[in-house]
Amino acid sequence: MAASFRPDIQGLRALAVGGVVAYHFGLTALPGGFAGVDIFFVISGWLITTHLMQEIGETGRLDLWRFYARRARRLLPAALFVILVTLAAGYFILAPQEQALYSRGAMFASAYAINLWLLRWSFDYFAADATSNPFIHFWSLSVEEQFYLAWPALLLLAAWLRPGRRTAAAVVGVTGLASFAACQWLTSAAPAWAFYFSPLRAWEFAAGGLATLVPMALLQHRIWLRAALGWLGLALIATAYLLLSEDLPFPGWYALLPVAGTVLVLLSGVGGPQSNRRTGWQALGPAAALSLPPLQWIGTLSYSLYLWHWPVIVYAGMLAPELSVPQRLGCGVLALALSVLTYHLIEDPARRGAWMAVGARAFPKAIPGAKPLRAFPGLVLVPALMLTGTGVAVAYANAHLATRNIGPEQRGIEQAVERPSIARA
Repeated sequence: MAASFRPDIQGLRALAVGGVVAYHFGLTALPGGFAGVDIFFVISGWLITTHLMQEIGETGRLDLWRFYARRARRLLPAALFVILVTLAAGYFILAPQEQALYSRGAMFASAYAINLWLLRWSFDYFAADATSNPFIHFWSLSVEEQFYLAWPALLLLAAWLRPGRRTAAAVVGVTGLASFAACQWLTSAAPAWAFYFSPLRAWEFAAGGLATLVPMALLQHRIWLRAALGWLGLALIATAYLLLSEDLPFPGWYALLPVAGTVLVLLSGVGGPQSNRRTGWQALGPAAALSLPPLQWIGTLSYSLYLWHWPVIVYAGMLAPELSVPQRLGCGVLALALSVLTYHLIEDPARRGAWMAVGARAFPKAIPGAKPLRAFPGLVLVPALMLTGTGVAVAYANAHLATRNIGPEQRGIEQAVERPSIARA
């Protein structure tokens, strides 16, 4: 029941991950590249709402097991692999007390709850200290996973109240407005809450969801209008990348730039061809530009690239605190190479179910009568989670034992590492 593939959305993913990577790699020309995360949030709201509403409309219910199994199959294998490799690399790079701290970070990252861990310490995402934490970028993935947990219930509530897209749009709209209002208030009153707490980011997902629920009759046959809206949306995204900075209160009102821009680009692709061939006004729309092969390639790798780029730059910064431009470029190439390998060896096979076929052949009677998709969590995800948990536990135990050998003169360092950046709370 997957929605039709849209190349323009794949291109949007490329712009989103490109902005985040450029910002983290210190490209001063794009000081607002961190807003790429907000683009991902809106895209997720659009796609998940489209999928769930289609299933509710066709069957009157939601197969939540199937939904969560698909999400797990799509996201967990690559994420857990990157966590394990990052922990293993940290054994050779980090000091023992740092290993102990970041093993806890890995634990929360693997549970998709690191945003709550960072929120507990009022961790400043824009602080210089953040560059020493190889798992901090999992905060956005945690917010997204928590959205996946809550959103089906919200749409089921709307269907229970009154079936139909209008009721769903009203429920999503009210939820989004409440989240937006709270986010604006807390951006100044409690910045860490506005930044990390999932309910205060829900309005960004709701914006994407609401966009797919509103009537499309006005746009369906007005290709020129869709093209104009799309280019306006790209202009808003470019403005966010060029003008936002870590000195401005964020998310707050400023997050409207990437959110509104993404919504407009998504709307501009409604009713367009599901291929890269366009004629007339369609050829002048942003979908044609977003469908260019380089953007499609980066968009395909966007998840793996997002997972890898931050551990690479963090560890490189530890080995060479003042990275030169060539060194940063080398880090980018390394992150891209790791992304290609991870996508082709782990992410894509898991998404297509190749691992399920292997599991079914290896354990044909492990789950009698179970369909392949339903057998997947038991055959793949449970061992993967056990492996990750074991890796985290071993890394933490080894690091904790090593810290016991630190002399009294080093205890100040140990205590400082124990609470990174929380002095900025």
